[in-house]
Amino acid sequence: MSEQINDLVQHALDQDYNKANKIFGELMSVKLTDVLDQEKIKLADQIYNGVEDPEDPEDDDQLELDLETDEESEEEEAEEESDSDDEEPMEDDDVDDEGLEWEDDDTDDENTN
Repeated sequence: MSEQINDLVQHALDQDYNKANKIFGELMSVKLTDVLDQEKIKLADQIYNGVEDPEDPEDDDQLELDLETDEESEEEEAEEESDSDDEEPMEDDDVDDEGLEWEDDDTDDENTN
């Protein structure tokens, strides 16, 4: 197995991704098969030998989720939309190439006269 990992790394470094992908798939298949076999053994032991699962005690309280109703989510969406409608979109004339706003000199001259 360690030889396969070394091959995987070497193929990845050599940028031979097809071979690296093939080796990766084989390694993952072996790992998944091992995990599934362990779970099958544990499940069979529970069913046929009456062994309880130490990871799943029945004394644990189930956590409750605070789920909002449809009305609450619709109200929040409506508020968000109304907030975005209040903002005025900037015109292209008011923005320079770097995205910074600049003021028109014409409007300032008119106000001073």
